[in-house]
Amino acid sequence: MLNVGLTGGIACGKSTVAQMFVRLGGHLIDFDKLAHEVQEPGKLAWKDVVDYFGREVLQPDQKIDRNKLAAVVFNHPDKLQALNDIIHPRVYEAWRFRLEEINRHHPHAIVFADVPLLFEGGMQHLFDLTILVMIEPEEQVNRLMTRSALCQTEAELRLSCQMPIRDKMNLADIIIDNRSAMNETEKKVAEVWEHLLDLEKNQKH
Repeated sequence: MLNVGLTGGIACGKSTVAQMFVRLGGHLIDFDKLAHEVQEPGKLAWKDVVDYFGREVLQPDQKIDRNKLAAVVFNHPDKLQALNDIIHPRVYEAWRFRLEEINRHHPHAIVFADVPLLFEGGMQHLFDLTILVMIEPEEQVNRLMTRSALCQTEAELRLSCQMPIRDKMNLADIIIDNRSAMNETEKKVAEVWEHLLDLEKNQKH
């Protein structure tokens, strides 16, 4: 099995590239989805979030209101740290469980973990290799404005919360340039997929 970390700057098209790999036969584990799952009502992370932040962060259906929670931790590093300390260990646990499950049924699988803040979290050591999906920062801002109906200042602020794309490029093992047309990206993804198949085949099992 080959364990690949897939990341990219905000609005770089990482999810699109992830689906291209899935269509080629890759297995995908989405860290954002895992974070949602571990916070479902009744789960341990849900209980810890409610114990720490109070029931005011809940919606009427008892689910955690992510917008309310974001507003509480925004500009409060200590509260953000507390939230991360609750969520992250549970997400890693769920990820490792999925990995083991895939490995059991598909020992030669290529597994992609879609991790938005992979490099920010210093998580490279968890993977056999990392892939970065990138576009230019100016294009990120434009896409963000279109996608999330943000003004330029808001889009730039969101971008500034992440590690600059150039720094990520220095850390990644493979870079997929997503600035061109979709068919160009698909070609690049197909090339990378062939390379990953070779790497998996030549691993010592």
